[in-house]
Amino acid sequence: MLDRRETLRRGLMLGATAFAQTAAFRALAAETVMRLYWWGTPGRSERTLGVARIFEDANPGVRINGEVGGGDYWSKLTTMIVGGNAPNIFQLEPGRFPDYSRRGATLPLNDYLGKVIRTDQLVPGVLDLGTVDGKVTGMPLGLNSFALLYEVDAFKQAGMAPPTAKTTWDEFSKLCVDLTKAMGKKNTWAVGNCARYIQTFQVWLIQRGKLLFTAKGKPAFDAKDAAEWFAYWDALARTGGCASAEVQAPDKGNVDTNQMARGNAVMTLSYSNLLSAYQAIAKSPLELTSLPILKESAPSGLFYRPALHWSVASTAKSPELAARFIDFFVNDIEAGRILGVERGAPINLAVQKVVMPMLEAVEQKAVDYLNRIEGRVGSYPPPFPLGSSEFEERSFRPIADKVAFGQLSPAKAGEQLLADAARMLKT
Repeated sequence: MLDRRETLRRGLMLGATAFAQTAAFRALAAETVMRLYWWGTPGRSERTLGVARIFEDANPGVRINGEVGGGDYWSKLTTMIVGGNAPNIFQLEPGRFPDYSRRGATLPLNDYLGKVIRTDQLVPGVLDLGTVDGKVTGMPLGLNSFALLYEVDAFKQAGMAPPTAKTTWDEFSKLCVDLTKAMGKKNTWAVGNCARYIQTFQVWLIQRGKLLFTAKGKPAFDAKDAAEWFAYWDALARTGGCASAEVQAPDKGNVDTNQMARGNAVMTLSYSNLLSAYQAIAKSPLELTSLPILKESAPSGLFYRPALHWSVASTAKSPELAARFIDFFVNDIEAGRILGVERGAPINLAVQKVVMPMLEAVEQKAVDYLNRIEGRVGSYPPPFPLGSSEFEERSFRPIADKVAFGQLSPAKAGEQLLADAARMLKT
């Protein structure tokens, strides 16, 4: 059996040839080619390619073409789907997953569950996280939760204590201003402007006893809620505690373009499983804690969530083969060794038992964090409604940017956001 390092090395050897093999038996039989599309860091690609390679080895005559997207991932995926050229399997994240499902872009997996896709060792209830309108249209690839990541040395050098699970939003604001001043570096702030992160806005709302969307797909917040959110970050920017609008604008919502990864911030509001990805880029040790809170007696806003999903295209020509690959990805022990916890804690209990003892220190931090917040997590919120992807891309982020650039007041931003939600969301 190959060890993890050797398997990853073999995956890398595939390179730009997208797994093309020249072995004689390949030439003797017609290949079944399956396209796999995802986004992520080079480390994620290494692991994904490694699993794809051993799946090929176990299934002669099958070739998997891996395609990695960047900041234009969503626009490219939409173009491919609309053009009838969707990848057989593509990666989705929880906020967009229900939208793609309700648009008919993803294939229900129910007929394959318990037959092609083994479910007996899966974490209880995990398939509910891939269910939209009673159908399992995506397989969760791991579990994570929201987390605040920070550079340890930045706080040591400033002589300041880092945020903790008890840090309130007001305390976090003061901390960011003080830390930025203490660092005294041009174009370096305590944190990026996170006003454009809709998932973090959801945490903010839950802490206040509200939701982002109702179970019926309607806005569950009002204009005042949104105005307070935008006002918080606007005030933090004006007092110098978070990144300027010009520096924040290139952020595409992925690791590579995040302000902490680019050296413009020493904290970010992110997800627990991404600690390894950020640590691979960082020049100093990173730690994580939970997001700021409203107050100790209020909900934390945290919940366990699917880090990502694999979904099968509704137009896939070999859906059973795609289901077999998904089964292999989440249930195979060797695949689990390769994947580790980069996409979150494994959803297969048997894989967890094998993977957890072999984790590297930074990976163990992420798992320990998930265990640490166990008593503070709430229930998983309703799936995002149809139209939520458009709402995020064409309303939420642009409005946050307009506030950051001083083109819109927080109060007007709140009103506009609610009006856009009523117009864009389809129930």
